[in-house]
Amino acid sequence: MSEQKIDKKRRNLVVATCAAGGVASAAAAVPFVASMWPSERAKAAGAPIEADISKLQPGELGIYEWRGKPVWVLRRTKEMLDSLKGIEDKLSDPESDVPEQPVYAKNDTRSIKPEYAVLVGICTHLGCSPTAKPEPKGEMGADWVGGFYCPCHGSKFDLAGRVFKGAPAPVNLEVPPYAFLSDTTILIGEDKKGA
Repeated sequence: MSEQKIDKKRRNLVVATCAAGGVASAAAAVPFVASMWPSERAKAAGAPIEADISKLQPGELGIYEWRGKPVWVLRRTKEMLDSLKGIEDKLSDPESDVPEQPVYAKNDTRSIKPEYAVLVGICTHLGCSPTAKPEPKGEMGADWVGGFYCPCHGSKFDLAGRVFKGAPAPVNLEVPPYAFLSDTTILIGEDKKGA
């Protein structure tokens, strides 16, 4: 065989080997790159959720899950709303001045619509889950106006999620971003501008 034919075959073999190697490298990289994209489950975990509040009766607490956290929607009665007034001197942050709160949480009800409180049900002290104690007085003492009590370390919050002075919790319960899609549906995890 002539030297030219051997060189031509050698070149063809090198080109074919390089092409096969490139295809194999690309095929091997696809699963690796795809593993870096968030899964559908991970995307859904951070996605906003719709909460149907049509069945909540006055005084009732609904619990919904958003980002793996319990979100409370409390439909407050007139008496519950009245209990939020006149206790500012007992609260650590009555005006919700801590900047992590949405603008619509900077009022005495800490809500868009006073009738509904929307709160992340996790104590701001060490992440325990407080218990709803909406009834005034009773087992919580004569000065209790109703609210949430964290039995782990004794933090107390009113029915707007504002922390009482002297509690281990440093700040009010978190108000998540939310918006009313209708009178019976709340979108938790996203607020609409102008809401």
